[in-house]
Amino acid sequence: MRIGELSHRTGVPPRLLRYYEEQRLLHPERGGNGYRSYPESAVAQVQQIRGLLDSGLTTGMIHAILPYLCGTGRLVPAPDSVPAETAALLQGHIDRIQARIDCLARNRDRLTAYLAAVRPEAG
Repeated sequence: MRIGELSHRTGVPPRLLRYYEEQRLLHPERGGNGYRSYPESAVAQVQQIRGLLDSGLTTGMIHAILPYLCGTGRLVPAPDSVPAETAALLQGHIDRIQARIDCLARNRDRLTAYLAAVRPEAG
């Protein structure tokens, strides 16, 4: 499929798809006319890239782990084949996610207590 169809099917603008290619996250083939040609699997790959970006990973981090992902959240190689740098990168991201979760939970609890105090339920 061409870049326009991939854009339509994923909701990702062509400019971003070209950026993903520059960052070595996508690898389209090129026809004799220079047009990009994407396989059907590119739809799922773009969705996976978007999900990883939405979780806070940088394109550099995604480039480091993408070869190990064979579908959403499924690791392909044996754990001992993941480079130490990649594992450290992921651990740092996990720690940042956990800190955000902890902060969000504290704020949720405080807001819930505040709302209960200002709008007590009728008993």
